[in-house]
Amino acid sequence: MTERYVLDLQEVDETQVAVVGGKGAHLGGLSRIEGIRVPAGFCVTTDAFRRIMAEAPSLDDRLDQLSRLNPDDREAIRTLSAQIRRTIEGIAVPDDLTAAITRALARLGEQAAYAVRSSATAEDLPTASFAGQQDTYLNVVGPTAILQHVSRCWASLFTERAVTYRQRNGIDHRTVHMAVVVQRMVFPHASGILFTADPVTGNRKVATVDAGFGLGEALVSGLVNPDVFKVRHGEVVATAIAAKQRAVHALPTGGTQEVAIDSRRQEQPALTDAQVVRLVQLGRRIEAHFGRPQDIEWCLVDDGFQIVQSRPITTLFPIPETGDQENHVYVSVGHQQMMTDPMKPLGLSMWQLTAMVPMHTAGGRLFVDVTRRLAAPASRAGLLDVMGRGDPLVRDALETVLDRDDFVPSLPDAGPGGPPTGGTSATIETDPAIVPELIERSQTSIAALEHDIRTKTGPALFEFLLEAFEEHKRVLSDPLSMQAIMAGMEATWWLNDTLQEWLGEKNAADTLTLSAPDNVTSEMGLALLDVADVIRPHSEVVAFLQGVEDEGFLDELAKLAGGTEARDAMEAYLDRYGMRCVGEIDITRPRWRERPTTLVPVLLDNVRNFEPGAAERRFEQGRQKAQQKEQDVLSRLRALPDGDRKAGEAKRMIDRVRTFIGYREYPKYGIVSRYFVYKQALLEEAERLVQADVLPQKEDIFYLTFQELHDVARSNEADDRLIQQRKDVFRSYHALTPPRVLTSDGEAVTGAYRREDVPAGALIGLPVSAGTIEGRARVILDIAEADLEAGDILVTTFTDPSWSPLFVAVAGLVTEVGGLMTHGAVIAREYGLPAVVGVERATRLIRDGQRIRVHGTDGYVEILP
Repeated sequence: MTERYVLDLQEVDETQVAVVGGKGAHLGGLSRIEGIRVPAGFCVTTDAFRRIMAEAPSLDDRLDQLSRLNPDDREAIRTLSAQIRRTIEGIAVPDDLTAAITRALARLGEQAAYAVRSSATAEDLPTASFAGQQDTYLNVVGPTAILQHVSRCWASLFTERAVTYRQRNGIDHRTVHMAVVVQRMVFPHASGILFTADPVTGNRKVATVDAGFGLGEALVSGLVNPDVFKVRHGEVVATAIAAKQRAVHALPTGGTQEVAIDSRRQEQPALTDAQVVRLVQLGRRIEAHFGRPQDIEWCLVDDGFQIVQSRPITTLFPIPETGDQENHVYVSVGHQQMMTDPMKPLGLSMWQLTAMVPMHTAGGRLFVDVTRRLAAPASRAGLLDVMGRGDPLVRDALETVLDRDDFVPSLPDAGPGGPPTGGTSATIETDPAIVPELIERSQTSIAALEHDIRTKTGPALFEFLLEAFEEHKRVLSDPLSMQAIMAGMEATWWLNDTLQEWLGEKNAADTLTLSAPDNVTSEMGLALLDVADVIRPHSEVVAFLQGVEDEGFLDELAKLAGGTEARDAMEAYLDRYGMRCVGEIDITRPRWRERPTTLVPVLLDNVRNFEPGAAERRFEQGRQKAQQKEQDVLSRLRALPDGDRKAGEAKRMIDRVRTFIGYREYPKYGIVSRYFVYKQALLEEAERLVQADVLPQKEDIFYLTFQELHDVARSNEADDRLIQQRKDVFRSYHALTPPRVLTSDGEAVTGAYRREDVPAGALIGLPVSAGTIEGRARVILDIAEADLEAGDILVTTFTDPSWSPLFVAVAGLVTEVGGLMTHGAVIAREYGLPAVVGVERATRLIRDGQRIRVHGTDGYVEILP
């Protein structure tokens, strides 16, 4: 029986995480790789841990208490976890367990020095590293001390930070067990960490080595700055040698001590270049064994490397799979669609099936491969121009990649370059009848979809949807629709560029597009003001809405005075806009119609902050401002040399922009309207699968691709394990930051604003809506938590159309993601809100409640004292 308690490192591998924990399993796997030396040792298994936990029945109640605590209640967690640790450390280790550990020590040398290291079962996993969660003790000498430190490792499963981490990540304390690794201590000349991919840029071809003298604890604990070496293709390509003033050394009696390093040695590299290259070769061997980039702790002993730990690097953004060895350059779709959160598998596959260009997935996000278009000079110029107008950071990142002569191949222009960038707007007249006609076409097509889908179920529904996706793409690629969008955008660009040249005025088009007609997104924000007008006079309704939590609240309204009118107004709003929501390009996200409580806080803000009739007044004020601006611009132009011609051209472009710019928002509204029809049909299908016991719950379909769901509908069989695995992976994707530009080497290329005209300390972004405003910053990451007052400036990661009801209540806008023609920018201009988008890390650099000044004309934000 006792052999279950102790296993030699040579006996285990990475499949045995449940027995020896993540660290033990990885070390066992490492010790089996040819040419990799791992210090000898053994694992005290999770069976031993369970045996110890069973010795103290009181632990059961305490674990129950712990699981009920709020992760933010730090005081309660600190107290309870300390009690649990004391209890575990106080349990006498049973005789048979003591004997098993002592026998293993006798085999390796009883009086040698050992490292005693925690190895939890939820550690060093592909989706969560748990790095630094539990404890390691170095240079422990003698069986009594080793047993005592094994107990400490068991107890360290309940350090305050480990408990909080598990609670925040939804991991049940009872499902995690602790093994302990006991290894012969090595006394290295140098030690450190090797990342087989660059942890900063993500480049898989560049390895980074951090090195210092003595034991690695000095680096891990931040006591010294390491020497840093970067290696690419087997040669050191960058070196930074640090002044290493201290090191951690082992004491003969046990334990460790900080020592000062002789001043003559401080500036010496801890490794030679040849040693660095050899270490990276070992790292590549380890990486190949585990199948993904690794974070490796190493020691240099007598000119040989020993590996003391290896775990996956969990912070790297994954690379789209292509199945070839060619170089690829990918541009993020999320940054263009204002949705950089991860999408669930059904959402990804539905967008791929209805998109106009092929898209690749990685890290729960979508990317377009632009390599071919970058390779040929003509398509490259068009791509850079369109990307640069939309988001200068994307253009700069692409130019950074192009500057590396060898990465993007050069192709002749005749090559298949994908669809041309730019448009064919030259052929379209400025005809006010065009946009209403396009809107009618779209509505007719959606009405036909709603009618035809009603009778479809089972596999027939999926066959029908595949045809519907073709119609979806046909409507999207309607040449007249494309021309109308490009006409509005190109007229905007013409006005901004030309009026700056002729009149020296920046972003003149911003005022000229105020309250443009036919903009379904800006109408949506104003329409919610009208709903607030209906609700405002009824104090019972307002009071009721302040306490609403249940999604069925609309039915309850009818019982209150004025409730029927309030309900009818909200129902009418949801009929027109209920298919919208935050992150709406992901079909799996709950729509307003499914979760109307989302709108309640915004509605109550409108009731509080506005007078009756605000929507009409706002729209009319904007229209008049635009009209005055037009008269002002034209009269100033007429006063110039050749003024009548210039004024005539500008007038044509102003008419053109006002005719077409509002339509820019409509195709997205059409897509999302269709999505809601698809989604309702798929959820009905999911309900059928739940009734047939094929799936435990409807929402499980979100973790299957459309094709996989089609197969489930045909076979009436679902893979529960696959769904669970997808849920875990999806959770892990939230921790990743998607790059604007990604290469097939895994490098996340961040562009920069190359600007000199900005005050020191200001946050730089893209100017998308003119004007300057000062006010209180409201950093809001979830629209349902909006609590705005007049004059506030909205600061958030990204805004898609669902945020526009908030725009009517704020005085300015700052986002981390966005471009000149993305939804937030278009609506900010229509509402006359000064706005700066594409401000990197804005939600972290600006604190909620700080006063800021937004320079919407010049594209920067100042944080005020």
